[in-house]
Amino acid sequence: MDLGLKDATAVIVGGGRGMGLAAARCFADDGARVALVGRTADVLDEAAKDLTDRGCPDALGLVADTSDTAAVQRVFDEIGGRWNGELNVLVNAVGPGSLGAFDDLTDEQWREAFDDGVMGMVRCVRSALPLLRKAQWARIVNFSAHSTQRQSVMLPAYTAAKAAVTSISKNLSLLLAPDEILVNVVSPGSIASEALVGWAASVGVDGGDPYALMAAIDKHFGHPAHMPRAGLPDEIGPVVAFLASRRNSYMTGANINVDGGSDFT
Repeated sequence: MDLGLKDATAVIVGGGRGMGLAAARCFADDGARVALVGRTADVLDEAAKDLTDRGCPDALGLVADTSDTAAVQRVFDEIGGRWNGELNVLVNAVGPGSLGAFDDLTDEQWREAFDDGVMGMVRCVRSALPLLRKAQWARIVNFSAHSTQRQSVMLPAYTAAKAAVTSISKNLSLLLAPDEILVNVVSPGSIASEALVGWAASVGVDGGDPYALMAAIDKHFGHPAHMPRAGLPDEIGPVVAFLASRRNSYMTGANINVDGGSDFT
């Protein structure tokens, strides 16, 4: 399907690896110009080369720590200068770590969860809005998590931060509807991301096997999917690309589960 992304401009924050990169590849395959924002230059450079090799006309990686307001603004200033002050798509794919039960989490871990998982998104949207408002059409897609609907005692800070992302996104969809800027949320379930595969290795499980990974999630977290395996990052990318595309012309304020089956909340 042609998503109408040819020559569109897209920024994927957290696009250097995992689900963010999977989404970036979908944009590149459809002819969009893509900027990846993240903290690690080597990772971004490798990801940008991957997009260039796929035919992306203007792939680049830009280093910024989203906890630094000035650094985020500098990146979007650079993007505005490169793309004539306009931006069609902003995807926020960064998520906090903060694994641990409530009794074990420190104040600093709670602060980090909200700064990484919520305020980073807020800073990026705030800096991107002038560019999005100038474009002929614009979309925002933020990553939440299905754990906001199916709680785990090992993820209270992570889940609270993701719930805040969902709430803020809903508010943004209301704020930006008069501008016809659509704002939606994707809530991945148990996806074989680098972090989850690394966790699996720490408990003696081959995270490269999505069936073994789902069995471990069931054992340690108690919320398996209806499907017997974990998802793959490449299964998230097309959903993000559709929500961020011109093909999506009327869906806003929605929270889309991509979780292998859980519930309809």
